[in-house]
Formats: sequence, structure tokens, C-alpha cells
Amino acid sequence: MILPIVGYGSPVLRQEAQEIDQNYPELPQLIADMYETMHSADGIGLAAPQIGRSIALFVIDFDAFREDQPEIADFKKAFINPIIVGEEGELEPYNEGCLSVPDVHEDVMRPPIITLEYYDENWQLHETRFVGLAARVIQHEYDHLEGIIFTDHVSSFKKRMLKGKLNSITKGAVSARYKMRFGVKDLETSQSAT
Repeated sequence: MILPIVGYGSPVLRQEAQEIDQNYPELPQLIADMYETMHSADGIGLAAPQIGRSIALFVIDFDAFREDQPEIADFKKAFINPIIVGEEGELEPYNEGCLSVPDVHEDVMRPPIITLEYYDENWQLHETRFVGLAARVIQHEYDHLEGIIFTDHVSSFKKRMLKGKLNSITKGAVSARYKMRFGVKDLETSQSAT
């Protein structure tokens, strides 16, 4: 099922995501829905807070890079309860965007190599070193679990220049070719209370 993507300004995007366990309700379906939602929006990564769930989960699929970067085209993974345990290399710029912040792209400095501890969708624990684009996208999605949005990494000057666009997104005055919701609070709390 394709889910609406939560827009910039929604409180759930600023919350620290909670870890989950193997008993999390309908987790395989949620992961499938996240992939479907991400693909329908032409994204390569999607974190659970972006669909209104404040849980430590994100998915990545580089199939869109099949022609340009065939070496990563088969990279499709779900990351549950991830923890960055190491970073290496000089910070490098890369122009990032985000499904929750449509039509905004800015250069963000990040380390080119990370080591990540995480569970996959079969609850197998991994500690893996990621390099290049994989490391970049993982850090971007990991930030969502920490309540950080990529625009938080830009200079004060750039933030001032983006203020109008970001205010428009907060108000829902933005056009995206995928379904979005604005002002969404943490849905996880209301779901667990029922």
C-alpha cells in the first residue's frame, strides 16, 4: 500500500525514533509498504518517521541507479534499530534532497565511510562498513531517526535563504507528484493506545 509522506514541519520528523522488537505489529507488511511508497515517489531511501511512525526503521533501494551505477543497483535493504558505530574519511559534499522536503536540494557534508550495526528484516544482526553513496544515503535516513532533517546541516546563510520554501512546505503550500500529509503528529502513540 502506498502511504502518504509526511511533510517538513510535522512534529514526528523532529522526534527521536524508538527502537522496536520482533513483536512489532505487521512489520513485514510495513516494510513492504515503505518500499512501495518510496518507489512510487521515485525515492531511494525512506525512514519510518516520514510515514508518521516514530520507530527506528528505514529502507533503501538503489534500483534507480541501475544504468549509472550498476555496482550498487542490487542494493535493497531494510535497517532496523541501526546504530552508526564508526565514521571514516574527510567530510565530502553531496547535493541531497528529501521526499519530506520537496523541491529543496542542498549540498551536505558527510563522511564517505561509515560502519553501521543494524538488524535486517529477518532479525539478523549485522555490523557492516558502507562506502560512497550507500554511506551517504544511510546517514541521511539515519538522521531522520534522530529527528534531524538534511537542511539542518546547511549554513545559517543557506537556512535563511530556504526559510520561505520551508515555511511553504510546513503550511502544505507545495506541489509534489506523490501524496503528502502535513502537521502530522506521532501516529505510533495513537496506534499503540488502541
